[in-house]
Amino acid sequence: MAEKTYYDILGVKKDASDADIKKKYRKLVRQYHPDVSDHPDADNKIAEINNAYETIRDKDKRAEYDAMLDNPFAGQAGAGGFGGQSAGAGQGGFRWEDIKDQFGDGEAYGDGGFRFDDIFSAFGRGASGQSQRGGFGSQDSKGQDQHAEITVDLASVYNGDDYSIKLNVPVRQANGSVDYDNKTLKIKIPKGITDGKQIRLAGQGAAGIGGGKNGDLFLKVKIRHADNIRVEGADVYQTVNIAPWEAALGEKINVSTPAGKLGVSIPKNSKSGSNLRLKGKGIPAKKAGDLYLTLNIVNPDISSEAATNAYEQLKQAFADVHIDR
Repeated sequence: MAEKTYYDILGVKKDASDADIKKKYRKLVRQYHPDVSDHPDADNKIAEINNAYETIRDKDKRAEYDAMLDNPFAGQAGAGGFGGQSAGAGQGGFRWEDIKDQFGDGEAYGDGGFRFDDIFSAFGRGASGQSQRGGFGSQDSKGQDQHAEITVDLASVYNGDDYSIKLNVPVRQANGSVDYDNKTLKIKIPKGITDGKQIRLAGQGAAGIGGGKNGDLFLKVKIRHADNIRVEGADVYQTVNIAPWEAALGEKINVSTPAGKLGVSIPKNSKSGSNLRLKGKGIPAKKAGDLYLTLNIVNPDISSEAATNAYEQLKQAFADVHIDR
C-alpha cells in the first residue's frame, strides 16, 4: 500500500488553495488536539498533521515536495530529492520516520511529583550516521513532542495553582557528544482540570532540526488525594465517619471537603454506605462535578463502664427490634 502523502493526511487535493488547506488544518487540530480529543492516538495524529501542514503551507517547500511526488526516484544515490531521500536503502538516504535518535533518561524533581522518564532529542541523520545537509526535511523541521506525567494535589485542581519542575535534559552537541541542561519550568495548573488530561507547554519539547521550532511538552495530570477520597472524572467521592446517634436521629455536622468546610444535614435513619450528593461541589471543570459523601457509621469505644452501661440501656430500649441477618 502506498504511503500516505501530506495531502492525504490533511484530507485535501493536491491542487487545493492555501485558504482551503488552512481551513482543513484548523478543523483537524480542533478534532485531534490532545487537550480535547479522546482519540487513542491523538498525540501522534496531531504531530503528523502539524508536520504535513508545515510543509504544504510554505510555497517553496510545497513546490519541492510536489516535485518529489512527481518524480520519487530523483534522489537516488544521494542525489538530493525530498530530504536527501534515496529510493533504496544503504545509499546514504534516509526515511523521515527513521530520524528519531532516542537516548538517555532525563530526571525531574518538583513539588508536583513530576516524572520525566522518556525525554529524548531528534536529529536528522542518514543511514551512515552523518547529518543531512540540504534538501527538504533537513531544515526548519519541528522537534519531537515529549510526553510525561505530573502529580498534583486535589486542592490545586479545585483552586488552580503554580508548580515548578526541574528538568535534567540531554542535549546533543555539535560534535555529536551528549551534554545535560538543567532548567526549571513554572507550570500553571488550570482550575478544574481532571485526571488524565494534559497540559501543553509550547516549545519545551525536543530541539528543532536545522533551526526549526522546538517540539512541545505534554504533561499528563495525575491527581493526588487522601485515602478516603475517590475521583471519577469531575465527580469526587469522600467517605465521612459519623456516630450511630447521628445516623439514627439525623443531625447537622461540619465536614472538611476539597470544596472547603461544609455544613451537611444527615437524614434520620441513615445507613452506612449511603451517599449524600452535594451538587456542583465536585471538581469545578467546564461542567462542574458533584461531591458525594459516603456515610460510614463508626461505633465509639466502650472500654469504660459508663459506655458499657449506655449500650446495655440501648439494648434494652430496642429489645423488640428484629434485625434480618
